[in-house]
Amino acid sequence: MAATDLAATATARREALKQVLAQARACTRCPELAATRNTVVFGSGNADAELMFVGEAPGATEDERGVPFVGRAGKLLDQLLEGIDLTREAVFVANVLQCRPPGNRDPLPIEIDNCHEYLLRKVELIEPTVICTLGNFSTKLLRADSTGISRLHGHEEERIIGPRAVRLYPLYHPAAALYTPSMLEALRADFHRIPDLLALGPPEQPQAFEEPVPDLDEITIEPGTPGPHGEPEPAAAQLGLF
Repeated sequence: MAATDLAATATARREALKQVLAQARACTRCPELAATRNTVVFGSGNADAELMFVGEAPGATEDERGVPFVGRAGKLLDQLLEGIDLTREAVFVANVLQCRPPGNRDPLPIEIDNCHEYLLRKVELIEPTVICTLGNFSTKLLRADSTGISRLHGHEEERIIGPRAVRLYPLYHPAAALYTPSMLEALRADFHRIPDLLALGPPEQPQAFEEPVPDLDEITIEPGTPGPHGEPEPAAAQLGLF
């Protein structure tokens, strides 16, 4: 593919992600979350990333800043990435939910269902080679299976996520590993296998999709549109989408 074609593709991908971001910011599918959130935590990182992380849901700090993994768990994630010669700017980080559940409670099944379409759109547009699921919620969702993370961590498999085949790689959640030394040791060891998975390249892609990702409703919102509590929502650039 010519350099001009690549540039056009990259530009189109970013514009499409910004449109999905605008749709997410206006979303009221979960009335309780829409009423209590400060910001929609869409995700952050490189729109061309080969490596994507999917966590659980925003916490209080993420809800304030509009960016995922910015607390202690985020610092650990940065350290783990540094240990394999990567940075946050080289990957894309998202969550199962884009809004903070009140009191940091667990996501409800209906909330996961409501937000799933947004996650599938991100996977479709970013086209990652490897998706690391962090913890039980994202692992069970993207595997469509109830097997827990303690049995699955560190074992990659090929999976169809939306329209794309990826190398799915379950990992312990950094927040849980902060308080359990043995879990942290396992997380570090699992992380060091990520470069080898990336080196394999993407799996063979399906030729036809039985369940294509549905289109989200068309919504156009300019940066700075007030959020539910009157404060401006972050623009795409502030979310680290580049």
